[in-house]
Amino acid sequence: MPTALMNGSRSRRTTARLTAVATAPLLVVLAACGAASDANSEGASGKLVIWDWKSGDPAAQAYVDAAKADFAAKHPDVEVEFVAQPFDNYYTLLGTAIESGSGPDVVLFNGGAQLRDRVDALVPLDDYLGDNQERLTGWESFQDEGATYAVPITLQGEPFYYNKAVYEEAGLDPEAPPTTYNELTAVCDAIAETDKDCFSLGNKEGIAMEFHLSTFGPGVFSPEQYDAWLAGDRDWSSREVKQLFDMWVQQNEDGWFNDGVNSTAMFMDEFTMFQGGESGNVVGLISDVAHWKSFDEVLGDDLGVYRGPVVTEQGQSLLPAEGGIGYGVAEWTADPDLAYDLVDSLSSTAALTAFYAEAGAIASDTTIDTSDAGIPAVADITSWLPESKPSLHTALSADTLDLLHRLSQQLIDGKVTVDDALAQLAASDEQ
Repeated sequence: MPTALMNGSRSRRTTARLTAVATAPLLVVLAACGAASDANSEGASGKLVIWDWKSGDPAAQAYVDAAKADFAAKHPDVEVEFVAQPFDNYYTLLGTAIESGSGPDVVLFNGGAQLRDRVDALVPLDDYLGDNQERLTGWESFQDEGATYAVPITLQGEPFYYNKAVYEEAGLDPEAPPTTYNELTAVCDAIAETDKDCFSLGNKEGIAMEFHLSTFGPGVFSPEQYDAWLAGDRDWSSREVKQLFDMWVQQNEDGWFNDGVNSTAMFMDEFTMFQGGESGNVVGLISDVAHWKSFDEVLGDDLGVYRGPVVTEQGQSLLPAEGGIGYGVAEWTADPDLAYDLVDSLSSTAALTAFYAEAGAIASDTTIDTSDAGIPAVADITSWLPESKPSLHTALSADTLDLLHRLSQQLIDGKVTVDDALAQLAASDEQ
């Protein structure tokens, strides 16, 4: 398991940098691989290949075009090829490239475990970063044992979105979302009297348990327990952890979710159901997909957002948020300097402004003004960023997350007890 970052300095750096954002008014695997030119970066020629899962999205086209233009101004004779891989198989395909020791020059990563489990295949970037260290935020998610392996382009977090029209239909105040777990329970009871679900949920991939852990966890854990979890001191047998997993089971048994949770895909079936008015609530994201911009396009003024509810006396209500996705340089690239220049363009202010404006990404660039979005939900989200802490699930290793996914499905199906699931997770977390 990767060494966890010590959360004392981690939390202070995260809070300070997020404050700046808030206050700113192998199907194609090896066949698609490329290599940078052997020439020095200045006056270089050749080709660089990028792997990601975003560049094929029409909403990201303006971002891709801006990044390409920025890089072409520096290296007009270097060709850049984006290869959009399917996200479901992305890390499997990347693993094949890593095993072969050849592949793309630049690679997109989720922050946290997916990056930290693969740092041996990446170039440490600290000597390249320069002023980007101050302009961008979210670095901690792309660091391991003091070294930086990718440059963040977005922030990611998990708020609760709600449909005000469904609340009003259920006799609830559409301008007063729940702030405590008792209030949320009352909301679900009221929505149950309509023909709607309280929450849309898709757990076909097991990912929904990550969202559950990170959104309800702050309301259960004490601040000290939360920080200890992030720092690697996790007690899977504690009363609070057991309560979180009991809540997962109980919510399903109480009918909070749609039928067929384990056969429903999170992306995008869960969110399509919410946008279609089939539920009152959903746990979504703040960037890229299933976020404020995509929901606003359908729900408009009926879209609301709130932070996770307080569950225990020691709990707190906060938005879990940290570095979302970022680009790293593969260790096998022929010219790391040139490849980093491409990463620099991918994280340029011009490119990230386009990503925010067109795709609704909460960009890592603290100089971008989000005050003119005209969507109340994004104003709420950015106002919560200064008090944010990293998500609980991103502190876990990839192997433990895979186990968490499987166990979350078995808990829904009644094939494993909470105590047995926690014992298995504790054993995995110790490895």
